[in-house]
Amino acid sequence: MARSLSLLERLGGKPADKNKSAPVQATTPAKVEEHNVREIHPTTYSPMHPEPEKETEIEASAFAGRYVNASKTDLLQEMKLAIHRRIVDEMTPEEQTLLSRGEEVKDQIKNIISTYTTREMAEGRQSFTRAERARLVDDICDELLGLGPLEPLLQDDSITEIMVNGAHTIFIEQKGKLHLTDIHFHNDQHLMNIIERILTPIGRRVDESSPLVDARLADGSRVNIIIPPLALTGPTVTIRKFSKNAFGMNDLVKFGTLSENMATFLEACVRARLNILVSGGTGSGKTTTLNALSSFIPGTDRIVTIEDAAELRLQQNHVVTLESRPANLEGKGAITIRDLVRNALRMRPDRIIVGEVRSGEALDMLQAMNTGHDGSLTTAHANTPRDVLSRLETMVLMAGMELPVRAVRTQVSSAIDLILQQSRIRDGSRKITHITEVQGMEEDIIILQDLFRYVQDYIDDKGKSVGHFEATGLQPAFMDKFKMNGVDLPLSLFH
Repeated sequence: MARSLSLLERLGGKPADKNKSAPVQATTPAKVEEHNVREIHPTTYSPMHPEPEKETEIEASAFAGRYVNASKTDLLQEMKLAIHRRIVDEMTPEEQTLLSRGEEVKDQIKNIISTYTTREMAEGRQSFTRAERARLVDDICDELLGLGPLEPLLQDDSITEIMVNGAHTIFIEQKGKLHLTDIHFHNDQHLMNIIERILTPIGRRVDESSPLVDARLADGSRVNIIIPPLALTGPTVTIRKFSKNAFGMNDLVKFGTLSENMATFLEACVRARLNILVSGGTGSGKTTTLNALSSFIPGTDRIVTIEDAAELRLQQNHVVTLESRPANLEGKGAITIRDLVRNALRMRPDRIIVGEVRSGEALDMLQAMNTGHDGSLTTAHANTPRDVLSRLETMVLMAGMELPVRAVRTQVSSAIDLILQQSRIRDGSRKITHITEVQGMEEDIIILQDLFRYVQDYIDDKGKSVGHFEATGLQPAFMDKFKMNGVDLPLSLFH
């Protein structure tokens, strides 16, 4: 069993030598109270805020203590490491017990850290402002209870994605645009310790023999991790955050993702048990839309969800959540999405929701849709409704079944009723650009028919996409399914 990391090691420093008091040098600043960010443009970026003045060097004679010849930022970092050493050496059993209780006693833990901070400042004859002292306490608390420098970014609800490109470069996504932050890890070891903290609770690992992994945080946020030798710039972490409150269809209408008529139509489709495929590129909002669609499933249905990393948040009572599992250290024990889809068919589901189909599980999903599991939902990566059909054909062939192309297309056309194409527009907004009906086969071609679409009129002087949603005027061929399932859909939606 791997030993637990000391508090100092979590921070990225080396274990303290009790016979030495020399500080561990750091080259990067600690967390700041406000994240100065820079917006990234196609060719360059310009500061959103004026560049902060450079820290002035502090004269060595100004301090008779142990911290000399360093900028104020370096002094804060050295003080933080010294406080960690003191906590490791002097924390009482009662304080250790309190620390093990975590977030529920966070205020008491902060008080303990503050006490050790006061002692260290007195012995080191240091003077920090109240704000700097509060920052020290918050930083150390984040290291003990959370994910260190990432904690303020995780707590900021306006941030939708966090991208760590090595220890010294962290980008975020806000309102659909990328920004460079001024937050850093101390070194690669510090970042690897935080990665271990992410993976340990869910029983996953990452090392040189298995240098990439998908995981999730306690709040459901999705995490992808890749480390050297595959990642040449150092350990790389990508966190896709999700709102603490799952967005519903009304929220998507307010955001301009779709129109009210489109939302009404989609609600009717889910209640009428149509099989729906949400298609789109990376970061286009497929999972958010899938969550919103699932809210229309009646509470009386038994729902089985299948994902690589569980992130769907269904509100119904009767939900069974399944998650795939990677291989263990010996390369055994892997459970794939395809295994879970097959098993789900034996669990008497009324509806199956697959977070994303990427490979041979597409065949099992299509067969499930064709054998009585109507009303199932899934997502796939593609740029257009036509492209996603080609991708499905390829994924079915990846299952290892030597099927003729026509047979595959027949499976696809009979299983999928509706395709939602979602895109991230240049201004960062997400739009459902097409709601497309799969009508069936004509010779060897699958026939598609657009029912609703987003039309971009122009880009305004602020770079914002200005457009409108419109119905094509065509009615779907599956209107009889609405009547069969007791769903009343006004025909005026299609005009």
